Amino acid sequence: MKIRLLAGLLALGLAAAGCGGAKVEEPAGSAAPQAQGSASSAGTVKIAINPWVGYEASANVVAYLLKNELHYDVQLPEIKEQLAWEGFETGDVDVIIENWGHPDLVKKFIDEKKVAQSAGSTGNKGVIGWYVPKWMADKYPDITDYKHLNKYAGLFKTSESGGKGQLLDGDPSYVTNDEALVKNLKLNFKVVTGGSEAALLKSATQAQEQQKALLFYFWTPHWLFDKVDLVRVNLPAYTAGCDADAKKVACDYAELDLDKIVSKKFADTGGKAYDLVKNFNWTNEDQNAVANDMTNGGMTGEQAAKKWIEANTAKWQAWIPK
Repeated sequence: MKIRLLAGLLALGLAAAGCGGAKVEEPAGSAAPQAQGSASSAGTVKIAINPWVGYEASANVVAYLLKNELHYDVQLPEIKEQLAWEGFETGDVDVIIENWGHPDLVKKFIDEKKVAQSAGSTGNKGVIGWYVPKWMADKYPDITDYKHLNKYAGLFKTSESGGKGQLLDGDPSYVTNDEALVKNLKLNFKVVTGGSEAALLKSATQAQEQQKALLFYFWTPHWLFDKVDLVRVNLPAYTAGCDADAKKVACDYAELDLDKIVSKKFADTGGKAYDLVKNFNWTNEDQNAVANDMTNGGMTGEQAAKKWIEANTAKWQAWIPK
């Protein structure tokens, strides 16, 4: 179940921000969406909800427009990335609204099984990296070079890191090369899984406010960078193909042009719903605004989407099929 923050960033430890998706809410007294679509519905669209709030922001904006502009019923099942791709084959998923690469899944479900296809860029540029709070970079200027991390490993020890420095990761389903990076770069660190986006947010906030040492996996786009001063650690520069072998990765993460993935059936028969998904394209700043309202503004996904839609008419009207 999704729990939204009502008390702001300090309450992040109580929020399950990374473990579920907000549903498109029905007006009071109305019936819940039916799997086959109601008599007045143009049909039903199933958008998988992956466990991070930026994804949910995109999904809720598209869902709001599908429902209120094109009169579709929308289902937002909470499904992690791997299982969401499998949903293309079973019919449980029509849309993954934000795909972070996954060449193995592209090969399996798009190239080989041909049950899915890309529906173009979301407009968001996605970058995964390692970060420390700015106070650490100010105090230890060379800590942002991976070659010096071992010198500071003792600062990052925790009860879970087994005498090594801790590198904190998020949800186990997230795209990560961190185990291979630690091994191949010969770092005296242990990857510890925090379990959710919420755990990362809480740790980053505490690291700044309480001057705690923290090295953690994170990504852009994200509203957190507007709230907490973070500095990225420089890993060996990414070059094309340096991450081709998951066990031998010793380079930084690539910048990704995030795209939408849809089932082949939805692309062929989805009509205006598919056209809207295909046309959806916004900026990192747009996504961060909606995600921030959902996480720190006490808004549901639908409320945050409505706020953004009311303030950006020209942008979303260009997505609506004629």
